[in-house]
Amino acid sequence: MQFKTLVDALTLNRSEDRFVGFINGQDEEKIITFNALYERALGLLHVLQQKGMRQGDYLLLNLNDNEKMVDVFWACQLGGIIPVPLAIGISDQHRQKIFNVYKQLTYKKLNSAYLYTDRKTLLKLQTSAADSLEISAYESLAEHVLLTDDVVDVSEPGQIVDVAPEDVSFVQFSSGSTGSPKGVVLKHRNLLANIDGIQRSAEFTTNDTSLSWMPLTHDMGLIGFHLNPIVCNYNHYIMRTDLFIRRPLYWMTAASDKKANVLCSPNFGYKHFLNAYSRKGLGNIDLSHMRLIFNGAEPISVNLCEQFTNEMTQFGLPKNSMYPVYGLAEASLAVSFPSVGAELSVVNLQRESLAIGAKAEIKSQSEKTSTLVGVGMPIPHCKVRISNKEGEELSEGTVGHIHIGGENVTEEIIGDDGSIFFAGGWVNTGDLGFISNLGLFITGRYKEILFVNGQNYYPYDIEETLQKVEGLEHELELGKVVITGVSSDKNDLEQVIVFILHKGKLNEFQKISAKVKTKINEQYGIEVHQVLPIRKVPKTTSGKVQRSVLADMYIDGEFDEVLKELAPVKDICAQKEESSSDEIVNAIKKICKEALPDKSFSINDSLLELGASSLSLVEIHSGLDELYPGKIEITDLVDHPTIADLAEYLKSKESLLV
Repeated sequence: MQFKTLVDALTLNRSEDRFVGFINGQDEEKIITFNALYERALGLLHVLQQKGMRQGDYLLLNLNDNEKMVDVFWACQLGGIIPVPLAIGISDQHRQKIFNVYKQLTYKKLNSAYLYTDRKTLLKLQTSAADSLEISAYESLAEHVLLTDDVVDVSEPGQIVDVAPEDVSFVQFSSGSTGSPKGVVLKHRNLLANIDGIQRSAEFTTNDTSLSWMPLTHDMGLIGFHLNPIVCNYNHYIMRTDLFIRRPLYWMTAASDKKANVLCSPNFGYKHFLNAYSRKGLGNIDLSHMRLIFNGAEPISVNLCEQFTNEMTQFGLPKNSMYPVYGLAEASLAVSFPSVGAELSVVNLQRESLAIGAKAEIKSQSEKTSTLVGVGMPIPHCKVRISNKEGEELSEGTVGHIHIGGENVTEEIIGDDGSIFFAGGWVNTGDLGFISNLGLFITGRYKEILFVNGQNYYPYDIEETLQKVEGLEHELELGKVVITGVSSDKNDLEQVIVFILHKGKLNEFQKISAKVKTKINEQYGIEVHQVLPIRKVPKTTSGKVQRSVLADMYIDGEFDEVLKELAPVKDICAQKEESSSDEIVNAIKKICKEALPDKSFSINDSLLELGASSLSLVEIHSGLDELYPGKIEITDLVDHPTIADLAEYLKSKESLLV
């Protein structure tokens, strides 16, 4: 490995010939050379040190600006300060996570913790703290806040400290769990070992150019598509995530314009892009220069891989550029990569053979098989084994727990009880799979984490939240609600299913269902696919809920009759609804139908109760903003969730009536 620390990498690769480009809009772009990045970071380090931050202190980063995020991340590296990137969210649930992370980091009072954010976000934190009785945590945090609004002069250089390979570079907290978030501690040596493995396996050179819309709070966005380019010394572009959400087609247009030859996305990104592409198509673009399109962060869909590749070949996309990979934060990102240029490794497996300890049986495709995509072989510096629950290694082709080890693997997880660590430096990933001569295959998630829109959500967190639904505290108490994710060959994306213990009439259940969908949507921005009544919650002999049993029953069609009985009356009402003569109502309705093509609704139906995801709300807001620029915020869609309410709100805006 060429470098010992990230500081070495930026210091030695600083030049005017290499750059990071920030794409903030279709006509809004800023280029920062590696040399300028170094100078900016050094100036910001002075500001951090003047605030009192010292080597070993934590700095929570809650920013919606990629440029500011990159500047402060490198300022932290130069000063030995430990950055903790946290995703910006619009719900109180996201803000609660900031308080929980802060309390975890300062619990032992060994290190100070600060927050770097903007004034608007801080005010929202203050309001959230009052609502959630986190006043004490907020007051403590407010004393250690540096606002981006107050950073105006970065001309004075900070004091660079000596950083060793054993020092912590940053802490990556899990994206989903808010109650007890877990922070993966990554040292400089972990990161550089992993980046070396990435570079060698994916054959990166200084001639590459990457483009990513993944958030910098995500390990693929930060490590894979920013730190990797810095260390490997190639140009790269970072697109705002919300720009991709609003204008998914611009992803490929920008890749064509910038001649980017390395891209990335999880499943939902390809799905989102293809949905827009099917409606609007693409102009004259050229993707013939494409080398790799990474596909990871979620279980990989064969259908989406093939659909995306088939659609884009007309623009010159090389057939074997799709690059399915496996990784996680505990590995500093990457675990296994396929060979560059290889065809997708696809197998059909008998579902019954996917149990832990069973030999994976490859069969011809049928309704009783699951189709899996291989994610290659372990990259240099990373080891993989398949084990039983005791940590004993299983033979080739046997399904078991995926354990990882090596120089790139973390040795500490803040907030974890240590149960994932095994003797010999092995770490349990929480995933299940098997290894064959075709490579590593991921069969499922033992921890039952939900993967939605590139984020991880813990069912137990959501079940706890539902206890707070006003008027349904008894019906939704813990033990009566089971949340699980369901995916099959028919469903490219994981669907969230909520099962509720209910022995009353189905018409009463409809009211419960609507409130459950609304609560989950408000708190997490998740679209619930189905809410179903069950007569009994399946449990093990030790009392643990068997989520997988309900998921299998759903996949096997055992709830089909119930679904027919639950078919909402409002769908029929929506079909009978007369066309409105109100121009604003019709305009909003048209935008909503484009964003929610699979939903039937009237102008008086709540979009939240219908299950509009945060992704859909962003699409709706984008469409409204085109028609009525600057007149409506995305949060207004939550405050005015029906088309009728939204239309009245728009009419009430004085500037709209002028």
